[in-house]
Amino acid sequence: MLSANPPAGENSSAHGARHVAIIMDGNGRWAKRQGKMRVFGHKAGAKAVRRVVSYAANHGIEALTLYAFSSENWNRPAQEVSALMELFVWALDSEVKSLHRHNVRLRIIGDTSRFNARLQERIHKAETLTGNNTGLTLNIAANYGGRWDIIQGVKRLATQVQEGLLRPDQITEEDLSNLVCMNELAPVDLVIRTGGEHRISNFLLWQIAYAELWFTDVLWPDFDEQHFEEALNAFATRERRFGGTTPGSEPV
Repeated sequence: MLSANPPAGENSSAHGARHVAIIMDGNGRWAKRQGKMRVFGHKAGAKAVRRVVSYAANHGIEALTLYAFSSENWNRPAQEVSALMELFVWALDSEVKSLHRHNVRLRIIGDTSRFNARLQERIHKAETLTGNNTGLTLNIAANYGGRWDIIQGVKRLATQVQEGLLRPDQITEEDLSNLVCMNELAPVDLVIRTGGEHRISNFLLWQIAYAELWFTDVLWPDFDEQHFEEALNAFATRERRFGGTTPGSEPV
């Protein structure tokens, strides 16, 4: 799945992005253009996942988060959902050993309780196998929704209040930040969306508050290392002020 790791000292990030998140959109349209069923597009999309994971692991990115299955995707036709679940199981079985060999830590973020026991077991085994790896952290968002993520954090805060550990007036942004998914990782720097749409689709709503956004018309199965590099180069040219002003631009 991954190419050989670069020599020590050559894997530092030149673009400055530590955490990249991708909304992988366009599999269905790609398949339709080929005259194929949607599941054919999802299988082609899995190859694009291999490309971006390899690129990220070898170019100094600390964390890569991929939006694989949203909490709204259950509303798709049952046949497509079933095929996606089987593809997920297949990917876990076929790719995890390669990820482990290349020091990648795999994590699944989202409400996995809705998945069947077989898939939950595969997820647990994959996360356990790669849990101590120190290279790229690969987060797969599966049955994930940004609103769900915030709500599950709020529920945990409410429990702390109920137990008398915290007063409502003491709750801070940091408290909630510590309870949403990926709280121990670097903040998301860059969000990439393929497929030509210009929306966030309930993805990482809390975590991308100050992320840069990059949209492309390229459909996900066609997204390759060159497109990834283009997005990272665009990110490197942006001035990130995090709600402040550019130094030196304040009125005298």
